[in-house]
Amino acid sequence: MNKKVTIQGYEGSFHQVAARQFFGKTVEVITCDTFREVIKIGSDPKQSDGAVMAIENSIAGSILPNYNLLQKSNLQVIGEVYLSISQNLLVNPGVQLKDIKEVHSHPMAILQCLDFLEQHDYKLVESEDTALSAKMVHQHKSKHIAAIASKFAAQLYNLEVIAPDIHTLKNNITRFLIMVPKSKSTVIVGANKASIYFQTDHSKGILSKILAKIASRGVNLSKLQSMPIPGSTFKYGFYADLEFDTLKQIEKVIGEVKEATNSFKVFGMYKKGKVVKG
Repeated sequence: MNKKVTIQGYEGSFHQVAARQFFGKTVEVITCDTFREVIKIGSDPKQSDGAVMAIENSIAGSILPNYNLLQKSNLQVIGEVYLSISQNLLVNPGVQLKDIKEVHSHPMAILQCLDFLEQHDYKLVESEDTALSAKMVHQHKSKHIAAIASKFAAQLYNLEVIAPDIHTLKNNITRFLIMVPKSKSTVIVGANKASIYFQTDHSKGILSKILAKIASRGVNLSKLQSMPIPGSTFKYGFYADLEFDTLKQIEKVIGEVKEATNSFKVFGMYKKGKVVKG
């Protein structure tokens, strides 16, 4: 039976590309308008097998609201995908560059491709999603409108990639978390990365002491993200990604950090992801 997971956006989006990279090409997706809906449906084992959610980008940085959604969710992180984002100019079959008058896409995708777009006299039209733009170009059979989207969207909607990889900054990588309801969670064999959250008492030097405990065990702190604690006055909690060699090693770190903090949560232990082409 095929896996069914929630994603933000439409079919053909980079979220679906990430889902296919992790679960395989047969994975089914439940498309959601918002990340909140992704988490809500993804947490319900009666509706889905889990969720795929973007958490950070190498250019734009962390997607801060998604950290809060993760904190409140009943999901466990079982993996991650680092997707190298490839933006492409898509048209209906037979359309040439000289025929294009308008280019439609998500505003971020348009911004990422401005160096290419400014070489042409195109009208730029913002939409809510890259894949939706591709779908609309296909449905309207337009000969004068192009979309910026993934190569997978081109395959899905029978469009041609008339100009590939038109994004300005080639090192554009989005990290996606792969999550399942805790009732479906399993131990990941070969896990070497953990995502955690903790709050301290904010006494002098407490954060540096916690980081020292992590370092002393030979665990690599690959990510540290502070976030305001809801309801507090400028007090912060911390999300951290830890890379380790053995389960015994990370279990010692978790125990020591848990003792030194007011609140502690493990989102999951999983295999560190590798960069794949989108």
